[in-house]
Amino acid sequence: MAIPFLIIGLILFIGLVVVHEFGHFIAARRNGVEVEEFGIGFPPKAKTLTRKNGTEYTLNWLPLGGFVKLKGEHDSDTRPGSYGAAGLKTKMKIMVAGVVMNLLAAWVLFTIVALFGMPRANLEALPFYEQEQFTVASDETQVANNVLVSVVDGSPAAEAGLQSGDEITRIGTDNVSDAEQLPNLTEKYSGQTIDVAYERSGESGVVRAELNQERQEDQAYLGVAPVNSTILRYGWSAPVVGAGTTFQFADVTLRGLGYVVQSLFAGQTDRATDNVGGPVAVFKILSDSSSMGLIRVFHIIGLISVSLAVVNILPIPALDGGRAFVTLAFRAVKKPLTQKTEELIHGTGFLFLMGVIVLITIVDVRRFF
Repeated sequence: MAIPFLIIGLILFIGLVVVHEFGHFIAARRNGVEVEEFGIGFPPKAKTLTRKNGTEYTLNWLPLGGFVKLKGEHDSDTRPGSYGAAGLKTKMKIMVAGVVMNLLAAWVLFTIVALFGMPRANLEALPFYEQEQFTVASDETQVANNVLVSVVDGSPAAEAGLQSGDEITRIGTDNVSDAEQLPNLTEKYSGQTIDVAYERSGESGVVRAELNQERQEDQAYLGVAPVNSTILRYGWSAPVVGAGTTFQFADVTLRGLGYVVQSLFAGQTDRATDNVGGPVAVFKILSDSSSMGLIRVFHIIGLISVSLAVVNILPIPALDGGRAFVTLAFRAVKKPLTQKTEELIHGTGFLFLMGVIVLITIVDVRRFF
């Protein structure tokens, strides 16, 4: 069942960009700005689906999200119905609408997750965050407390057939009920070949693993990193938990970005790269979480939706927040924002972002493969 869940996760991930662009589409249409094209995927164009109210709806070959093409997207355009001719308030609405849609999508996803089983994240363990995960204690029911592991490549665990996301239930003759037990148990059986019982996607199994005789720096004895996976379920308060989780993880994401920037300026590049991820990391996370079921995939997609909202609202040229910032800055100094200047600013920002994505992708490939 992991592959269907992975496919669903990838579709939902692409859908987040479509939802984001749909926000721009709705805001533009409601405020009198003409939308020339709403595209699913990126060009080249594969097919025109339909034309309605002056908008061409297209399906494109590159399945990387979607886009909205507005009439006169430059601030200096003065044609009736163009983006440039719209008032400042309307422009801000259009630019912020995508972020709002991503936050709403996250809220819906987290509400569904809360109804069926919300994982409790150990947020206070993060080096830049001290609060516990948002909860409504009076409506909270613990439905599971499992020990999940991530597996180190080339370790005894990997060679035995264990996979990241497996729940370890027994080491040798000892039952496992807490993540803190695992290091002591693997040390107890060091150098021995033992049975390791696990559960994966609702199915139980047992593998034979030959543990390291001595503790290895990257593997210890078995080669797994354990974590307690506490699952909480909510009833009437699920929408409240969904909203609280959305805004809390937006705060966590923003603080995390600040931590990365601070680490880079401090020359601690390893610490910075450990806390960022790109397209490869997204695929890896979805791949690992797909073995845990559809609800866990919803949870991951919700987190990604929050991240997209936070990143897009930052004052970085080429992103929504950057476009809004540049527009407001030129209004503040009372200078016209010409098409040439706007293209230069956002084109440079786009190239910078592409460079960052390439670097992060290289880091992700080295990290995961």
